[in-house]
Amino acid sequence: MELGIYTFAEVAPDPATGHAVSPAQRMRNLLEEVELADSVGLDVFGVGEHHRADFAVSAPAAVLGAAAARTRDIRLTSAVTVLSSDDPVRVWQDFATVDLLSGGRAEIMAGRGSFIESFPLFGQDLDDYDELFAEKLDLLLALRESERVTWSGSGRHRPAIDDLGVYPRPLQDRLPIWIAVGGNPGSAVRAGTLGLPMAVAIIGGRPERFVPLVELYRDSARRAGHDSARLPVSINSHAYVAATSQRAADEFFGPYAAMMTRIGRERGWPPMSRDQYDALRGPRGALVVGSPQEVAEKILFQHELFGHERFLGQISVGPMAHADVMRAIELFGTQVAPVVREEVARRAAGARALQPAAAAERRQPDASRA
Repeated sequence: MELGIYTFAEVAPDPATGHAVSPAQRMRNLLEEVELADSVGLDVFGVGEHHRADFAVSAPAAVLGAAAARTRDIRLTSAVTVLSSDDPVRVWQDFATVDLLSGGRAEIMAGRGSFIESFPLFGQDLDDYDELFAEKLDLLLALRESERVTWSGSGRHRPAIDDLGVYPRPLQDRLPIWIAVGGNPGSAVRAGTLGLPMAVAIIGGRPERFVPLVELYRDSARRAGHDSARLPVSINSHAYVAATSQRAADEFFGPYAAMMTRIGRERGWPPMSRDQYDALRGPRGALVVGSPQEVAEKILFQHELFGHERFLGQISVGPMAHADVMRAIELFGTQVAPVVREEVARRAAGARALQPAAAAERRQPDASRA
């Protein structure tokens, strides 16, 4: 299993102190985070996209390009690229450039976005929310398939392209394009039908309720003629690791509650209470927060549900101290990741060992019919 982290690079002030990290400092912190994630052997680092004052990153590819020059092995992905309000040609060029800078480590995680600020900013109509994403994803996939592109679309949201070259080309033969899904069944069907890997954001409720979504994705892939076993699934959740369970719970609660309460005011949610938080942190809740053992156990519990190939944790949530984020990344890479990888590999080996026995059993004659 691939393990990694992602961030939206918050710069919102701490409600308890009023202190806010400047965007410039947050960028410096972010690059230190990705360097550490690379050095402790994590597989993936993702950078999200927002267009509002409480987040520092509106151009993930620019940040990932800087990260490419300071890392060696870790894969670099958007988390997510709000494709609906962007131009697919520019997105492709940006991430092909990151791929060249990183030696073939770039990915695009395309989504429709959970915030709407980018739509009026770039002159898009929210009434076209679904149609924009479908059409622009179609163009993005066409750009991946061929150096010279002819594409027409509907003609409503993006001018046609008539046999034009799009450069640069990435180092990877097929730059990975993931579809990010928040829980919409139609999005899961789209990802499966197109044969694209799917990332599922689980940030509330019980993980079990997302099992039908993943099953729908895999079933849609099979119906479209794709080998669903070769299509990876990522689970993306809020996560935090500390030396002890109580320390993790206490350190993460303040920043997490501040963020959820702030965003909740915009969306009509009640303030985040400690009781709600503790319930979410429980064995069947959405938060992957605790000691290294607890975090590993929770990721492995989710693996029993989904059989997924990747887990990404959003560690830097709310006004969290940079030192705490760095310590959590180190624990995640050095103590959580090895345990999870070893156990997932053991389960996979056990499953492979059972396959020949099961096949032999199916070949035996049925004595009841003799």
